[in-house]
Amino acid sequence: MTQAAVAGGGAFDPAIGLGPRLRLVREERGLSARELARRIGCSASLISQIERGVSAPSVGVLYALATELAASLDYLFGVEPGPDTPPPGLPGALPDGHGLVQHAASRAVIDLASGVRWERLTPSSDDRTDFLEVIYKPDGHSTDERRALRHDGYEYGLILSGTLQANVGFERLELGPGDSIAFDSSIPHEYWNRTASDVRAVWVVVHREPGRA
Repeated sequence: MTQAAVAGGGAFDPAIGLGPRLRLVREERGLSARELARRIGCSASLISQIERGVSAPSVGVLYALATELAASLDYLFGVEPGPDTPPPGLPGALPDGHGLVQHAASRAVIDLASGVRWERLTPSSDDRTDFLEVIYKPDGHSTDERRALRHDGYEYGLILSGTLQANVGFERLELGPGDSIAFDSSIPHEYWNRTASDVRAVWVVVHREPGRA
């Protein structure tokens, strides 16, 4: 089964990262695996598999988990907040953009189910904003069962290469290189790469409330 992985500083093992963190937050919220599964519309066995590191969630399931548990995606994937860095020129500021620049070679990379890869573009944890380069493999889509997803926040997308089908509400849109999109994430939506080539895009989701975890 597809595993989640984070690159840049070492591989990410969901059995010691996402799984235990998901279980910890779930238990802190007082929810059983069965109840959490009922609330987000998946099986209890899938929750168990994710918590044990046997399976990776799809984009839709991951957002549903984060929303229901009021947890930031960074926390669920084990990206800890970095120390606050003063602006350049102020006492304590560090040279060379330390804490300000995310170098391409050290991005955290998350491989999800259903043919989607996330590469984090933020140099430190941000529980209000998801800033990502997203790669959809051929036939890659945002949910395992092609069900539209909805979650907190407002999202913005810019297609870098390839053609991505975006279904937002009752609209079916075809987005090509240079095309951008913006909408309220509570509107049901899904993405699907129906082509034989990868789709690369930059995606931003700004949440109304920060994750509590």
